[in-house]
Amino acid sequence: MRKWDKLKFIEQNGVVAVVRKVEPTIVDDVINALINGGIKVIEITVDSKNSYHTINKLKEKYGNELLVGAGTVLDAPTAKMAIDANADFIFSPTFNEETVRITNQYGRISIPGVLTPTEILNAYAAGADILKVFPGATYGPGYFKDVLAPLSHIPLMPTGGVNLSNLKLFLNNGAMSVGIGGSLLDRKLIASRDFDGIRLLANQYITLFKEVKGIEG
Repeated sequence: MRKWDKLKFIEQNGVVAVVRKVEPTIVDDVINALINGGIKVIEITVDSKNSYHTINKLKEKYGNELLVGAGTVLDAPTAKMAIDANADFIFSPTFNEETVRITNQYGRISIPGVLTPTEILNAYAAGADILKVFPGATYGPGYFKDVLAPLSHIPLMPTGGVNLSNLKLFLNNGAMSVGIGGSLLDRKLIASRDFDGIRLLANQYITLFKEVKGIEG
């Protein structure tokens, strides 16, 4: 799948599930629950145990049916390790130009973390593909409408505090896609091994996303 096709894939399946520090003995069950619930874009944070192995295993199993990326990538060497593990995209909480450059060099999707309009424009000019506005909920959905008025050509993705209550507002205010962590990877569901509960929650998110975006299927 070409990079452009992967970007379209994210736009069409734009709920990015952030899997962070899930116990290795059950991480496969959690990820399977997300996939069975309809999630097709998954971020594995590099501060999780066996993160690169998990990324590589998922890509070997699902190929282009699932986009798998690395999250919490703070520098270029970490990005390269994730790319060597077949990560489709590199997700960062901050903007580091060298990380964006090496991600582009290897044809992967670059999603650095930004907040201000200046950071958004500078990161996009440096070659970022999607801008992760973090923490998204701190400034709220209205911030996206305001920023996108002069910067409508730049795709934005809120992460941090996005949930079922505000998802529609973020999308209606211009967000291309969303990154969701704790409100989807519910710690109580994980602790109780309620994988069916995770599946149902995942389905709620993806169904709402497609409903708001007018996407069938």
